Amino acid sequence: MWNTRSRHYGRRDLTGKDIRCCLLIGNSRWHWAIERSDRWHFLHTRPEPEKIVSLETPLIKWASVGHLPKEIQLNPANRLELKDIPLKKLPSWLGIDRALAGWGAFKKTQLTGINSSGLLVADAGTVLSLTRITSKGEFAGGQLIAGLNLQLAAMAVGTKNLNNPGPGLTRIPLFPFTTAEAMQRGSLQSLIGAILEAINATEENIPLWLCGGDSPLLIEELQKRNTNVIHQPDLVLEGMVDLQKEVKPNPNLE
Repeated sequence: MWNTRSRHYGRRDLTGKDIRCCLLIGNSRWHWAIERSDRWHFLHTRPEPEKIVSLETPLIKWASVGHLPKEIQLNPANRLELKDIPLKKLPSWLGIDRALAGWGAFKKTQLTGINSSGLLVADAGTVLSLTRITSKGEFAGGQLIAGLNLQLAAMAVGTKNLNNPGPGLTRIPLFPFTTAEAMQRGSLQSLIGAILEAINATEENIPLWLCGGDSPLLIEELQKRNTNVIHQPDLVLEGMVDLQKEVKPNPNLE
């Protein structure tokens, strides 16, 4: 089992001391890649349109999968789009975050010499996305599952007596007594089960790349099951940083 973690920082202000930055506008959070002292750092904040207005650091690349506030003006020439991702057989409807994660995992797999018949990326964000990439760098389909917070929120909204307890911790027993912990454990189990079932349906020894905000909650459970998992929390942003160096249109976009 290989667990490699990116440098991850809590919420920090963007200042003129930063050299360059990239931004991915997500469904519930904004994700920043900040270059400081020849190193890239990653942070995740609530949506902050006011930060864009007063941003002193050059925003060299940006992409969006979530709502783009009308009050901010971003340079369309710096927008990273699906045609810029150098993977093959990408459908035009695929989310840019899934494409970036797939590209990041594929490139790292090539650089490290991991011998496999492809890979599977699990991005545990607002939605858990499973994305299959072949050994030739081709998009090969995937799955979408409501993430932890969405599952908990849906139970609270769709019933009379359930309240959203938040995602909780993985130390919750398999069959808890309290209602809140039962909701948390059940939601977590659904995600773990979906990931394991997807792995079992693929070729033997296919590596799983795990990223996203809820990945720390999933990694412990996957490790308990001896899953071949590579934990790279900021895989999407790392793919974005790699691509900002030289972006060329992808002729393989379907």
